Amino acid sequence: MSDTQQRIDQLVKGSDVLLFMKGNASFPMCGFSGRAIQILKACGVEPKNVTTVNVLEDDGIRQGIKEYSNWPTIPQLYVKGEFIGGSDIMMEMYENGELQQVLTPKG
Repeated sequence: MSDTQQRIDQLVKGSDVLLFMKGNASFPMCGFSGRAIQILKACGVEPKNVTTVNVLEDDGIRQGIKEYSNWPTIPQLYVKGEFIGGSDIMMEMYENGELQQVLTPKG
């Protein structure tokens, strides 16, 4: 595993809700990243409880996350170490109630 892949792995495993995106929660720098943040807010997730990684600041991570997840686009959402998907998947899961279940702590 490359250094970049190890860094990504540590980020994914170290955060409950992690979003690889362009920009950050306060200032998304593309429409899809902005939509991902809005979906999380709609699910009741406070932006301060989301760890975001701005892929525009690190080209290694920008390319490496696509290999890590085997998913070609950004943003990418991870919840408790599990890859959920990009903004289209997030929207689909939100609309059918699945995303709220994934994001709501059990017990």
